[in-house]
Amino acid sequence: MNYTKFNGNSLSLLGMGAMRLPQEEEGWGKPVSYAAAKAIIDYCVANGVNYFDTAYVYHGGDSERFLGKALKEYPRESYYLADKYNLLAQPDYRIQFPEQLERLQTDYIDFYLLHGISDNHIEGYLGNGCVEYFLEEKAKGRIKHLGFSFHGKPSVLRKALEYGTWDFVMIQLNYYDYFHGSAKEQYEILREKNIPIMAMEPVHGGMLTNLTAEGKKLLQDYAPERSLASWALRFVLGLPGISVVLSGMSNVEQATDNVAIINENKPLSAEEQALVQKASTLLVNEIGAECTFCRYCDGCPLKLDIPELLRVYNDFKAGGDWRLNRFNALPKEQKPSACTACGICVKQCPQGLDIPRYMKEMADKGH
Repeated sequence: MNYTKFNGNSLSLLGMGAMRLPQEEEGWGKPVSYAAAKAIIDYCVANGVNYFDTAYVYHGGDSERFLGKALKEYPRESYYLADKYNLLAQPDYRIQFPEQLERLQTDYIDFYLLHGISDNHIEGYLGNGCVEYFLEEKAKGRIKHLGFSFHGKPSVLRKALEYGTWDFVMIQLNYYDYFHGSAKEQYEILREKNIPIMAMEPVHGGMLTNLTAEGKKLLQDYAPERSLASWALRFVLGLPGISVVLSGMSNVEQATDNVAIINENKPLSAEEQALVQKASTLLVNEIGAECTFCRYCDGCPLKLDIPELLRVYNDFKAGGDWRLNRFNALPKEQKPSACTACGICVKQCPQGLDIPRYMKEMADKGH
């Protein structure tokens, strides 16, 4: 395993994200399948991964509980835990933080983040006293490093950075967002400030393994032996200043592929970068909503399954109106036309997607 230096610590360049662990049954908040998820942990540890990332809301809290139990058999000093304070889930940080320590069965958290600072939530995070509280916890040794994860405009990132001194920042960094979003500008801001970067969503929630047929052929013709995920990870490996490349892993096969890519540590050449830029352009021209299926929008008061509706929306944008016929099997109250455009999902979406607009477009098609 390749490692990076961080404040005297040696971090595995590959970090394991615990947001998409195998479950006993499908569905947001369903319990983690302990045996299947533990196999991923054991494989990662055996192959040198020492950075494990979770959050208060992942798997309805079961992600934290799982990691606390699964990592208990390993010496605490042999791995690093990253966890996050979620303003929307439990605004009272004095309640949330101790609960996280209890779930994780630990006395301290190595890397603690404000979860998903965005254009909509920055004032809540920076104005409710949580930063000052977490700095007190850092002084007590219960937090080793304090940072934040970010989903927003570059100007908002600058505003967050000006609030105080941060040990690190996590941004969504992949070739799709780099060439077609604001990831490049965010990355350059952090490099300018000399702030260590944790890279999340290197495969854009799996989207970069589902390229257009033409984009997929472009990469596979060039290197038939490589997985599409490897192209995405190798792109991020080519960017200086990355402390950890965080990858959500749902099975041992994904972990095996990720470990092999990081061990090889072979960034894309200039020619290969041009190929992924072309593949991403083909993709952005085809899809309609850049949903990563993180399910932060599951707080819909009407209980609409927004990620699944957006999955159909992207199929419809790529393949025609007939794909909307999949909605025929749904009851009326679960169709896009049931959306009242209340805007709650927009506030919760890390991507800032205008979800009501997509719902209306499908509703206007009769669904």
